[in-house]
This record gives sequence, structure tokens and C-alpha cells, in this order.
Amino acid sequence: MKKIEETPELQLQFEKRGGVLPVVVQESSTGEILMIASVNEDALKKSIEEKLAAFWSTSRKELWIKGLTSGNKLHLDEILVDCDQDALIYKVTLDGTGACHTKAKNGKHRKSCFYRKLDMETQQLTFSEE
Repeated sequence: MKKIEETPELQLQFEKRGGVLPVVVQESSTGEILMIASVNEDALKKSIEEKLAAFWSTSRKELWIKGLTSGNKLHLDEILVDCDQDALIYKVTLDGTGACHTKAKNGKHRKSCFYRKLDMETQQLTFSEE
């Protein structure tokens, strides 16, 4: 492990999770977590080339660049790699109304996929202000 943990060489461990890595998408300016997705080697390569967040859709089994259909693009500012090289953070600048595919009551895409909070007493979800 030490070799992976201390090397400047990129040695991403795609094989650990069946060819994909989890990626947390964080807004650069605020630190807000916008979404969590998966990337495979092709999605990572596309993200680096295009400077736009690209992902591997585990449900549709295809590469997708966030915002091509919704208009809500995620411009890639920085990629962070964890110690085991098996998880990533995309630090992004949001170009649009939101990163989530769901829409708020005003009809706009929600900024973050994390728009509900668990009330630990009642175990019910409460919605953030929209």
C-alpha cells in the first residue's frame, strides 16, 4: 500500500470496484457537495480532456457528460485522489441552475442532489428550502 499512498504516479484502482470509482462532486467556490457518481477510465479521460465532469452511468451503462442535455454543466477545476487511489473528488464550477436531475417547486434543477435531511428522531426526510 505504501507505494500507492506515497507515489506521485497515478495508479487508480479501478479493478477494486468492477471498473468504476466513486467520485464526489464538490463546488469549488462554496465547498458544497453537489452529487456523487461513478467514473470509469473512459469517463476520467473525457473529464480531463474536456474539462467538464464526465461520468459512467451504472444504470444506463454509458458515458455521460453532465449538462449536455440539461444545460447544467460542471466545469472541472481540480481532481483530488484519495490515499488508496480508489476514490476521487471533482472540484467544479457549476454553469447552470443545479447539478441534480430533480427539480424544485420553482421548476429549476436543484443545485445539489442532497436536498433532504434525515430527522434522526422521526426518521423522516425534511426538504431544504427551495
